[in-house]
Amino acid sequence: MTPTTPHHSLSTLSRRELTFAIFALAMGGFGIGTTEFAMMGLLSDVERGLNISTPDAGNLISAYALGVCVGAPVLAAVGAKLPRKWLALALMVIFALANFSSFAAPDYHWMLVTRFVSGLPHGAFFGVAAVIAASLVPASRRGWAISMVMAGLTVANVIGVPIATWVGQNFGWRLLFVVVAGIGLVTVALIARFVPFSEARPDASIRRELGALKRLQVWLALLIGVVGFGGFFATYTYISHTMTAVTGLPAGLIPLVVALYGLGMVAGNIIGGRLADRSVMGTIYGVLAAIAVSLVLYFVSVVWAPSALLMVFVVGSMGSMLVPSLQTRLLDASPEAPSLASSLNHAALNVANALGAFLGGVVIAWGWGYRAPALVGAGLAVLGLGVALVSGYVERKRPLVS
Repeated sequence: MTPTTPHHSLSTLSRRELTFAIFALAMGGFGIGTTEFAMMGLLSDVERGLNISTPDAGNLISAYALGVCVGAPVLAAVGAKLPRKWLALALMVIFALANFSSFAAPDYHWMLVTRFVSGLPHGAFFGVAAVIAASLVPASRRGWAISMVMAGLTVANVIGVPIATWVGQNFGWRLLFVVVAGIGLVTVALIARFVPFSEARPDASIRRELGALKRLQVWLALLIGVVGFGGFFATYTYISHTMTAVTGLPAGLIPLVVALYGLGMVAGNIIGGRLADRSVMGTIYGVLAAIAVSLVLYFVSVVWAPSALLMVFVVGSMGSMLVPSLQTRLLDASPEAPSLASSLNHAALNVANALGAFLGGVVIAWGWGYRAPALVGAGLAVLGLGVALVSGYVERKRPLVS
């Protein structure tokens, strides 16, 4: 089923105009991905700069994730009556200003506040950007359009994060936030110039957006993301420890490992968008099963460097392949409140991040070794597949309303 949001026809938007519009939205994802993941590579620099402990530095990442979870539903609902282009612009302005404030934060407590505020526009921006992108193409290409917007996030892991990390290590970790804020301002200019304007729906309201939360299929789709994607994060969180302690790679090669993971995410995102256009639920079923299999293979193969590096790429691609179909599913499940439903996907993925990292840490603490989180991840993917099958069964009994 397709959402009832109006579509620009291809006759009113040329290929060039469509390309630039989606690139503008993807640039926002590039900035968001850079600030989210580069902090992890600069944590030791942040610790020294603010004179704090490692757990305190970790709280800065948690504060950002909490901001995502709070901001996704709140800002999407509050901005419901705004034209979507204006909402996207406002969210990027908030993002840029919040990162500038992180650069200027005088102490740890102010840094906590600014990282929380920086996370607020994350989910809402991806949500509204996905809705805008889907509205610019025929329904048969929504998965592709959404995956191209999400490509900004995946490309950030290959290009933005290494560059920002290098800048932070060599010229001061606070410059990370200047780089990211600059990307945010560039995004504002690109969206203002290239994203078509369309009026807000006359019946749009906070209450209507919150109506998405009454739909069982919205909650099931979010649960698929929380549980199924948790397996991806259970493995990714401890990948550097696994590669050094189990595979035996030198620490100097970890940037290569992370880059391989990022390249896998880029490839998987593109493929996932194509597959979602063929069958949304079919893609969700197949990808969750593939995630479970790939994580078991990862568990077996990481003792040998060549196969370990291959599986790093495969696991990265399998995880990101799920995102476009989940995003599309949420648009289908709540056609009258697409912005909120779509935004909640990113809150769900941040919960998946916390869940996967926590459960992976538990089995490591039990003494099961650094490979064990991959089996936890495989189990979570199977549970996610179970939730997806329940969602499909419910839909056959009560079809989605278009």
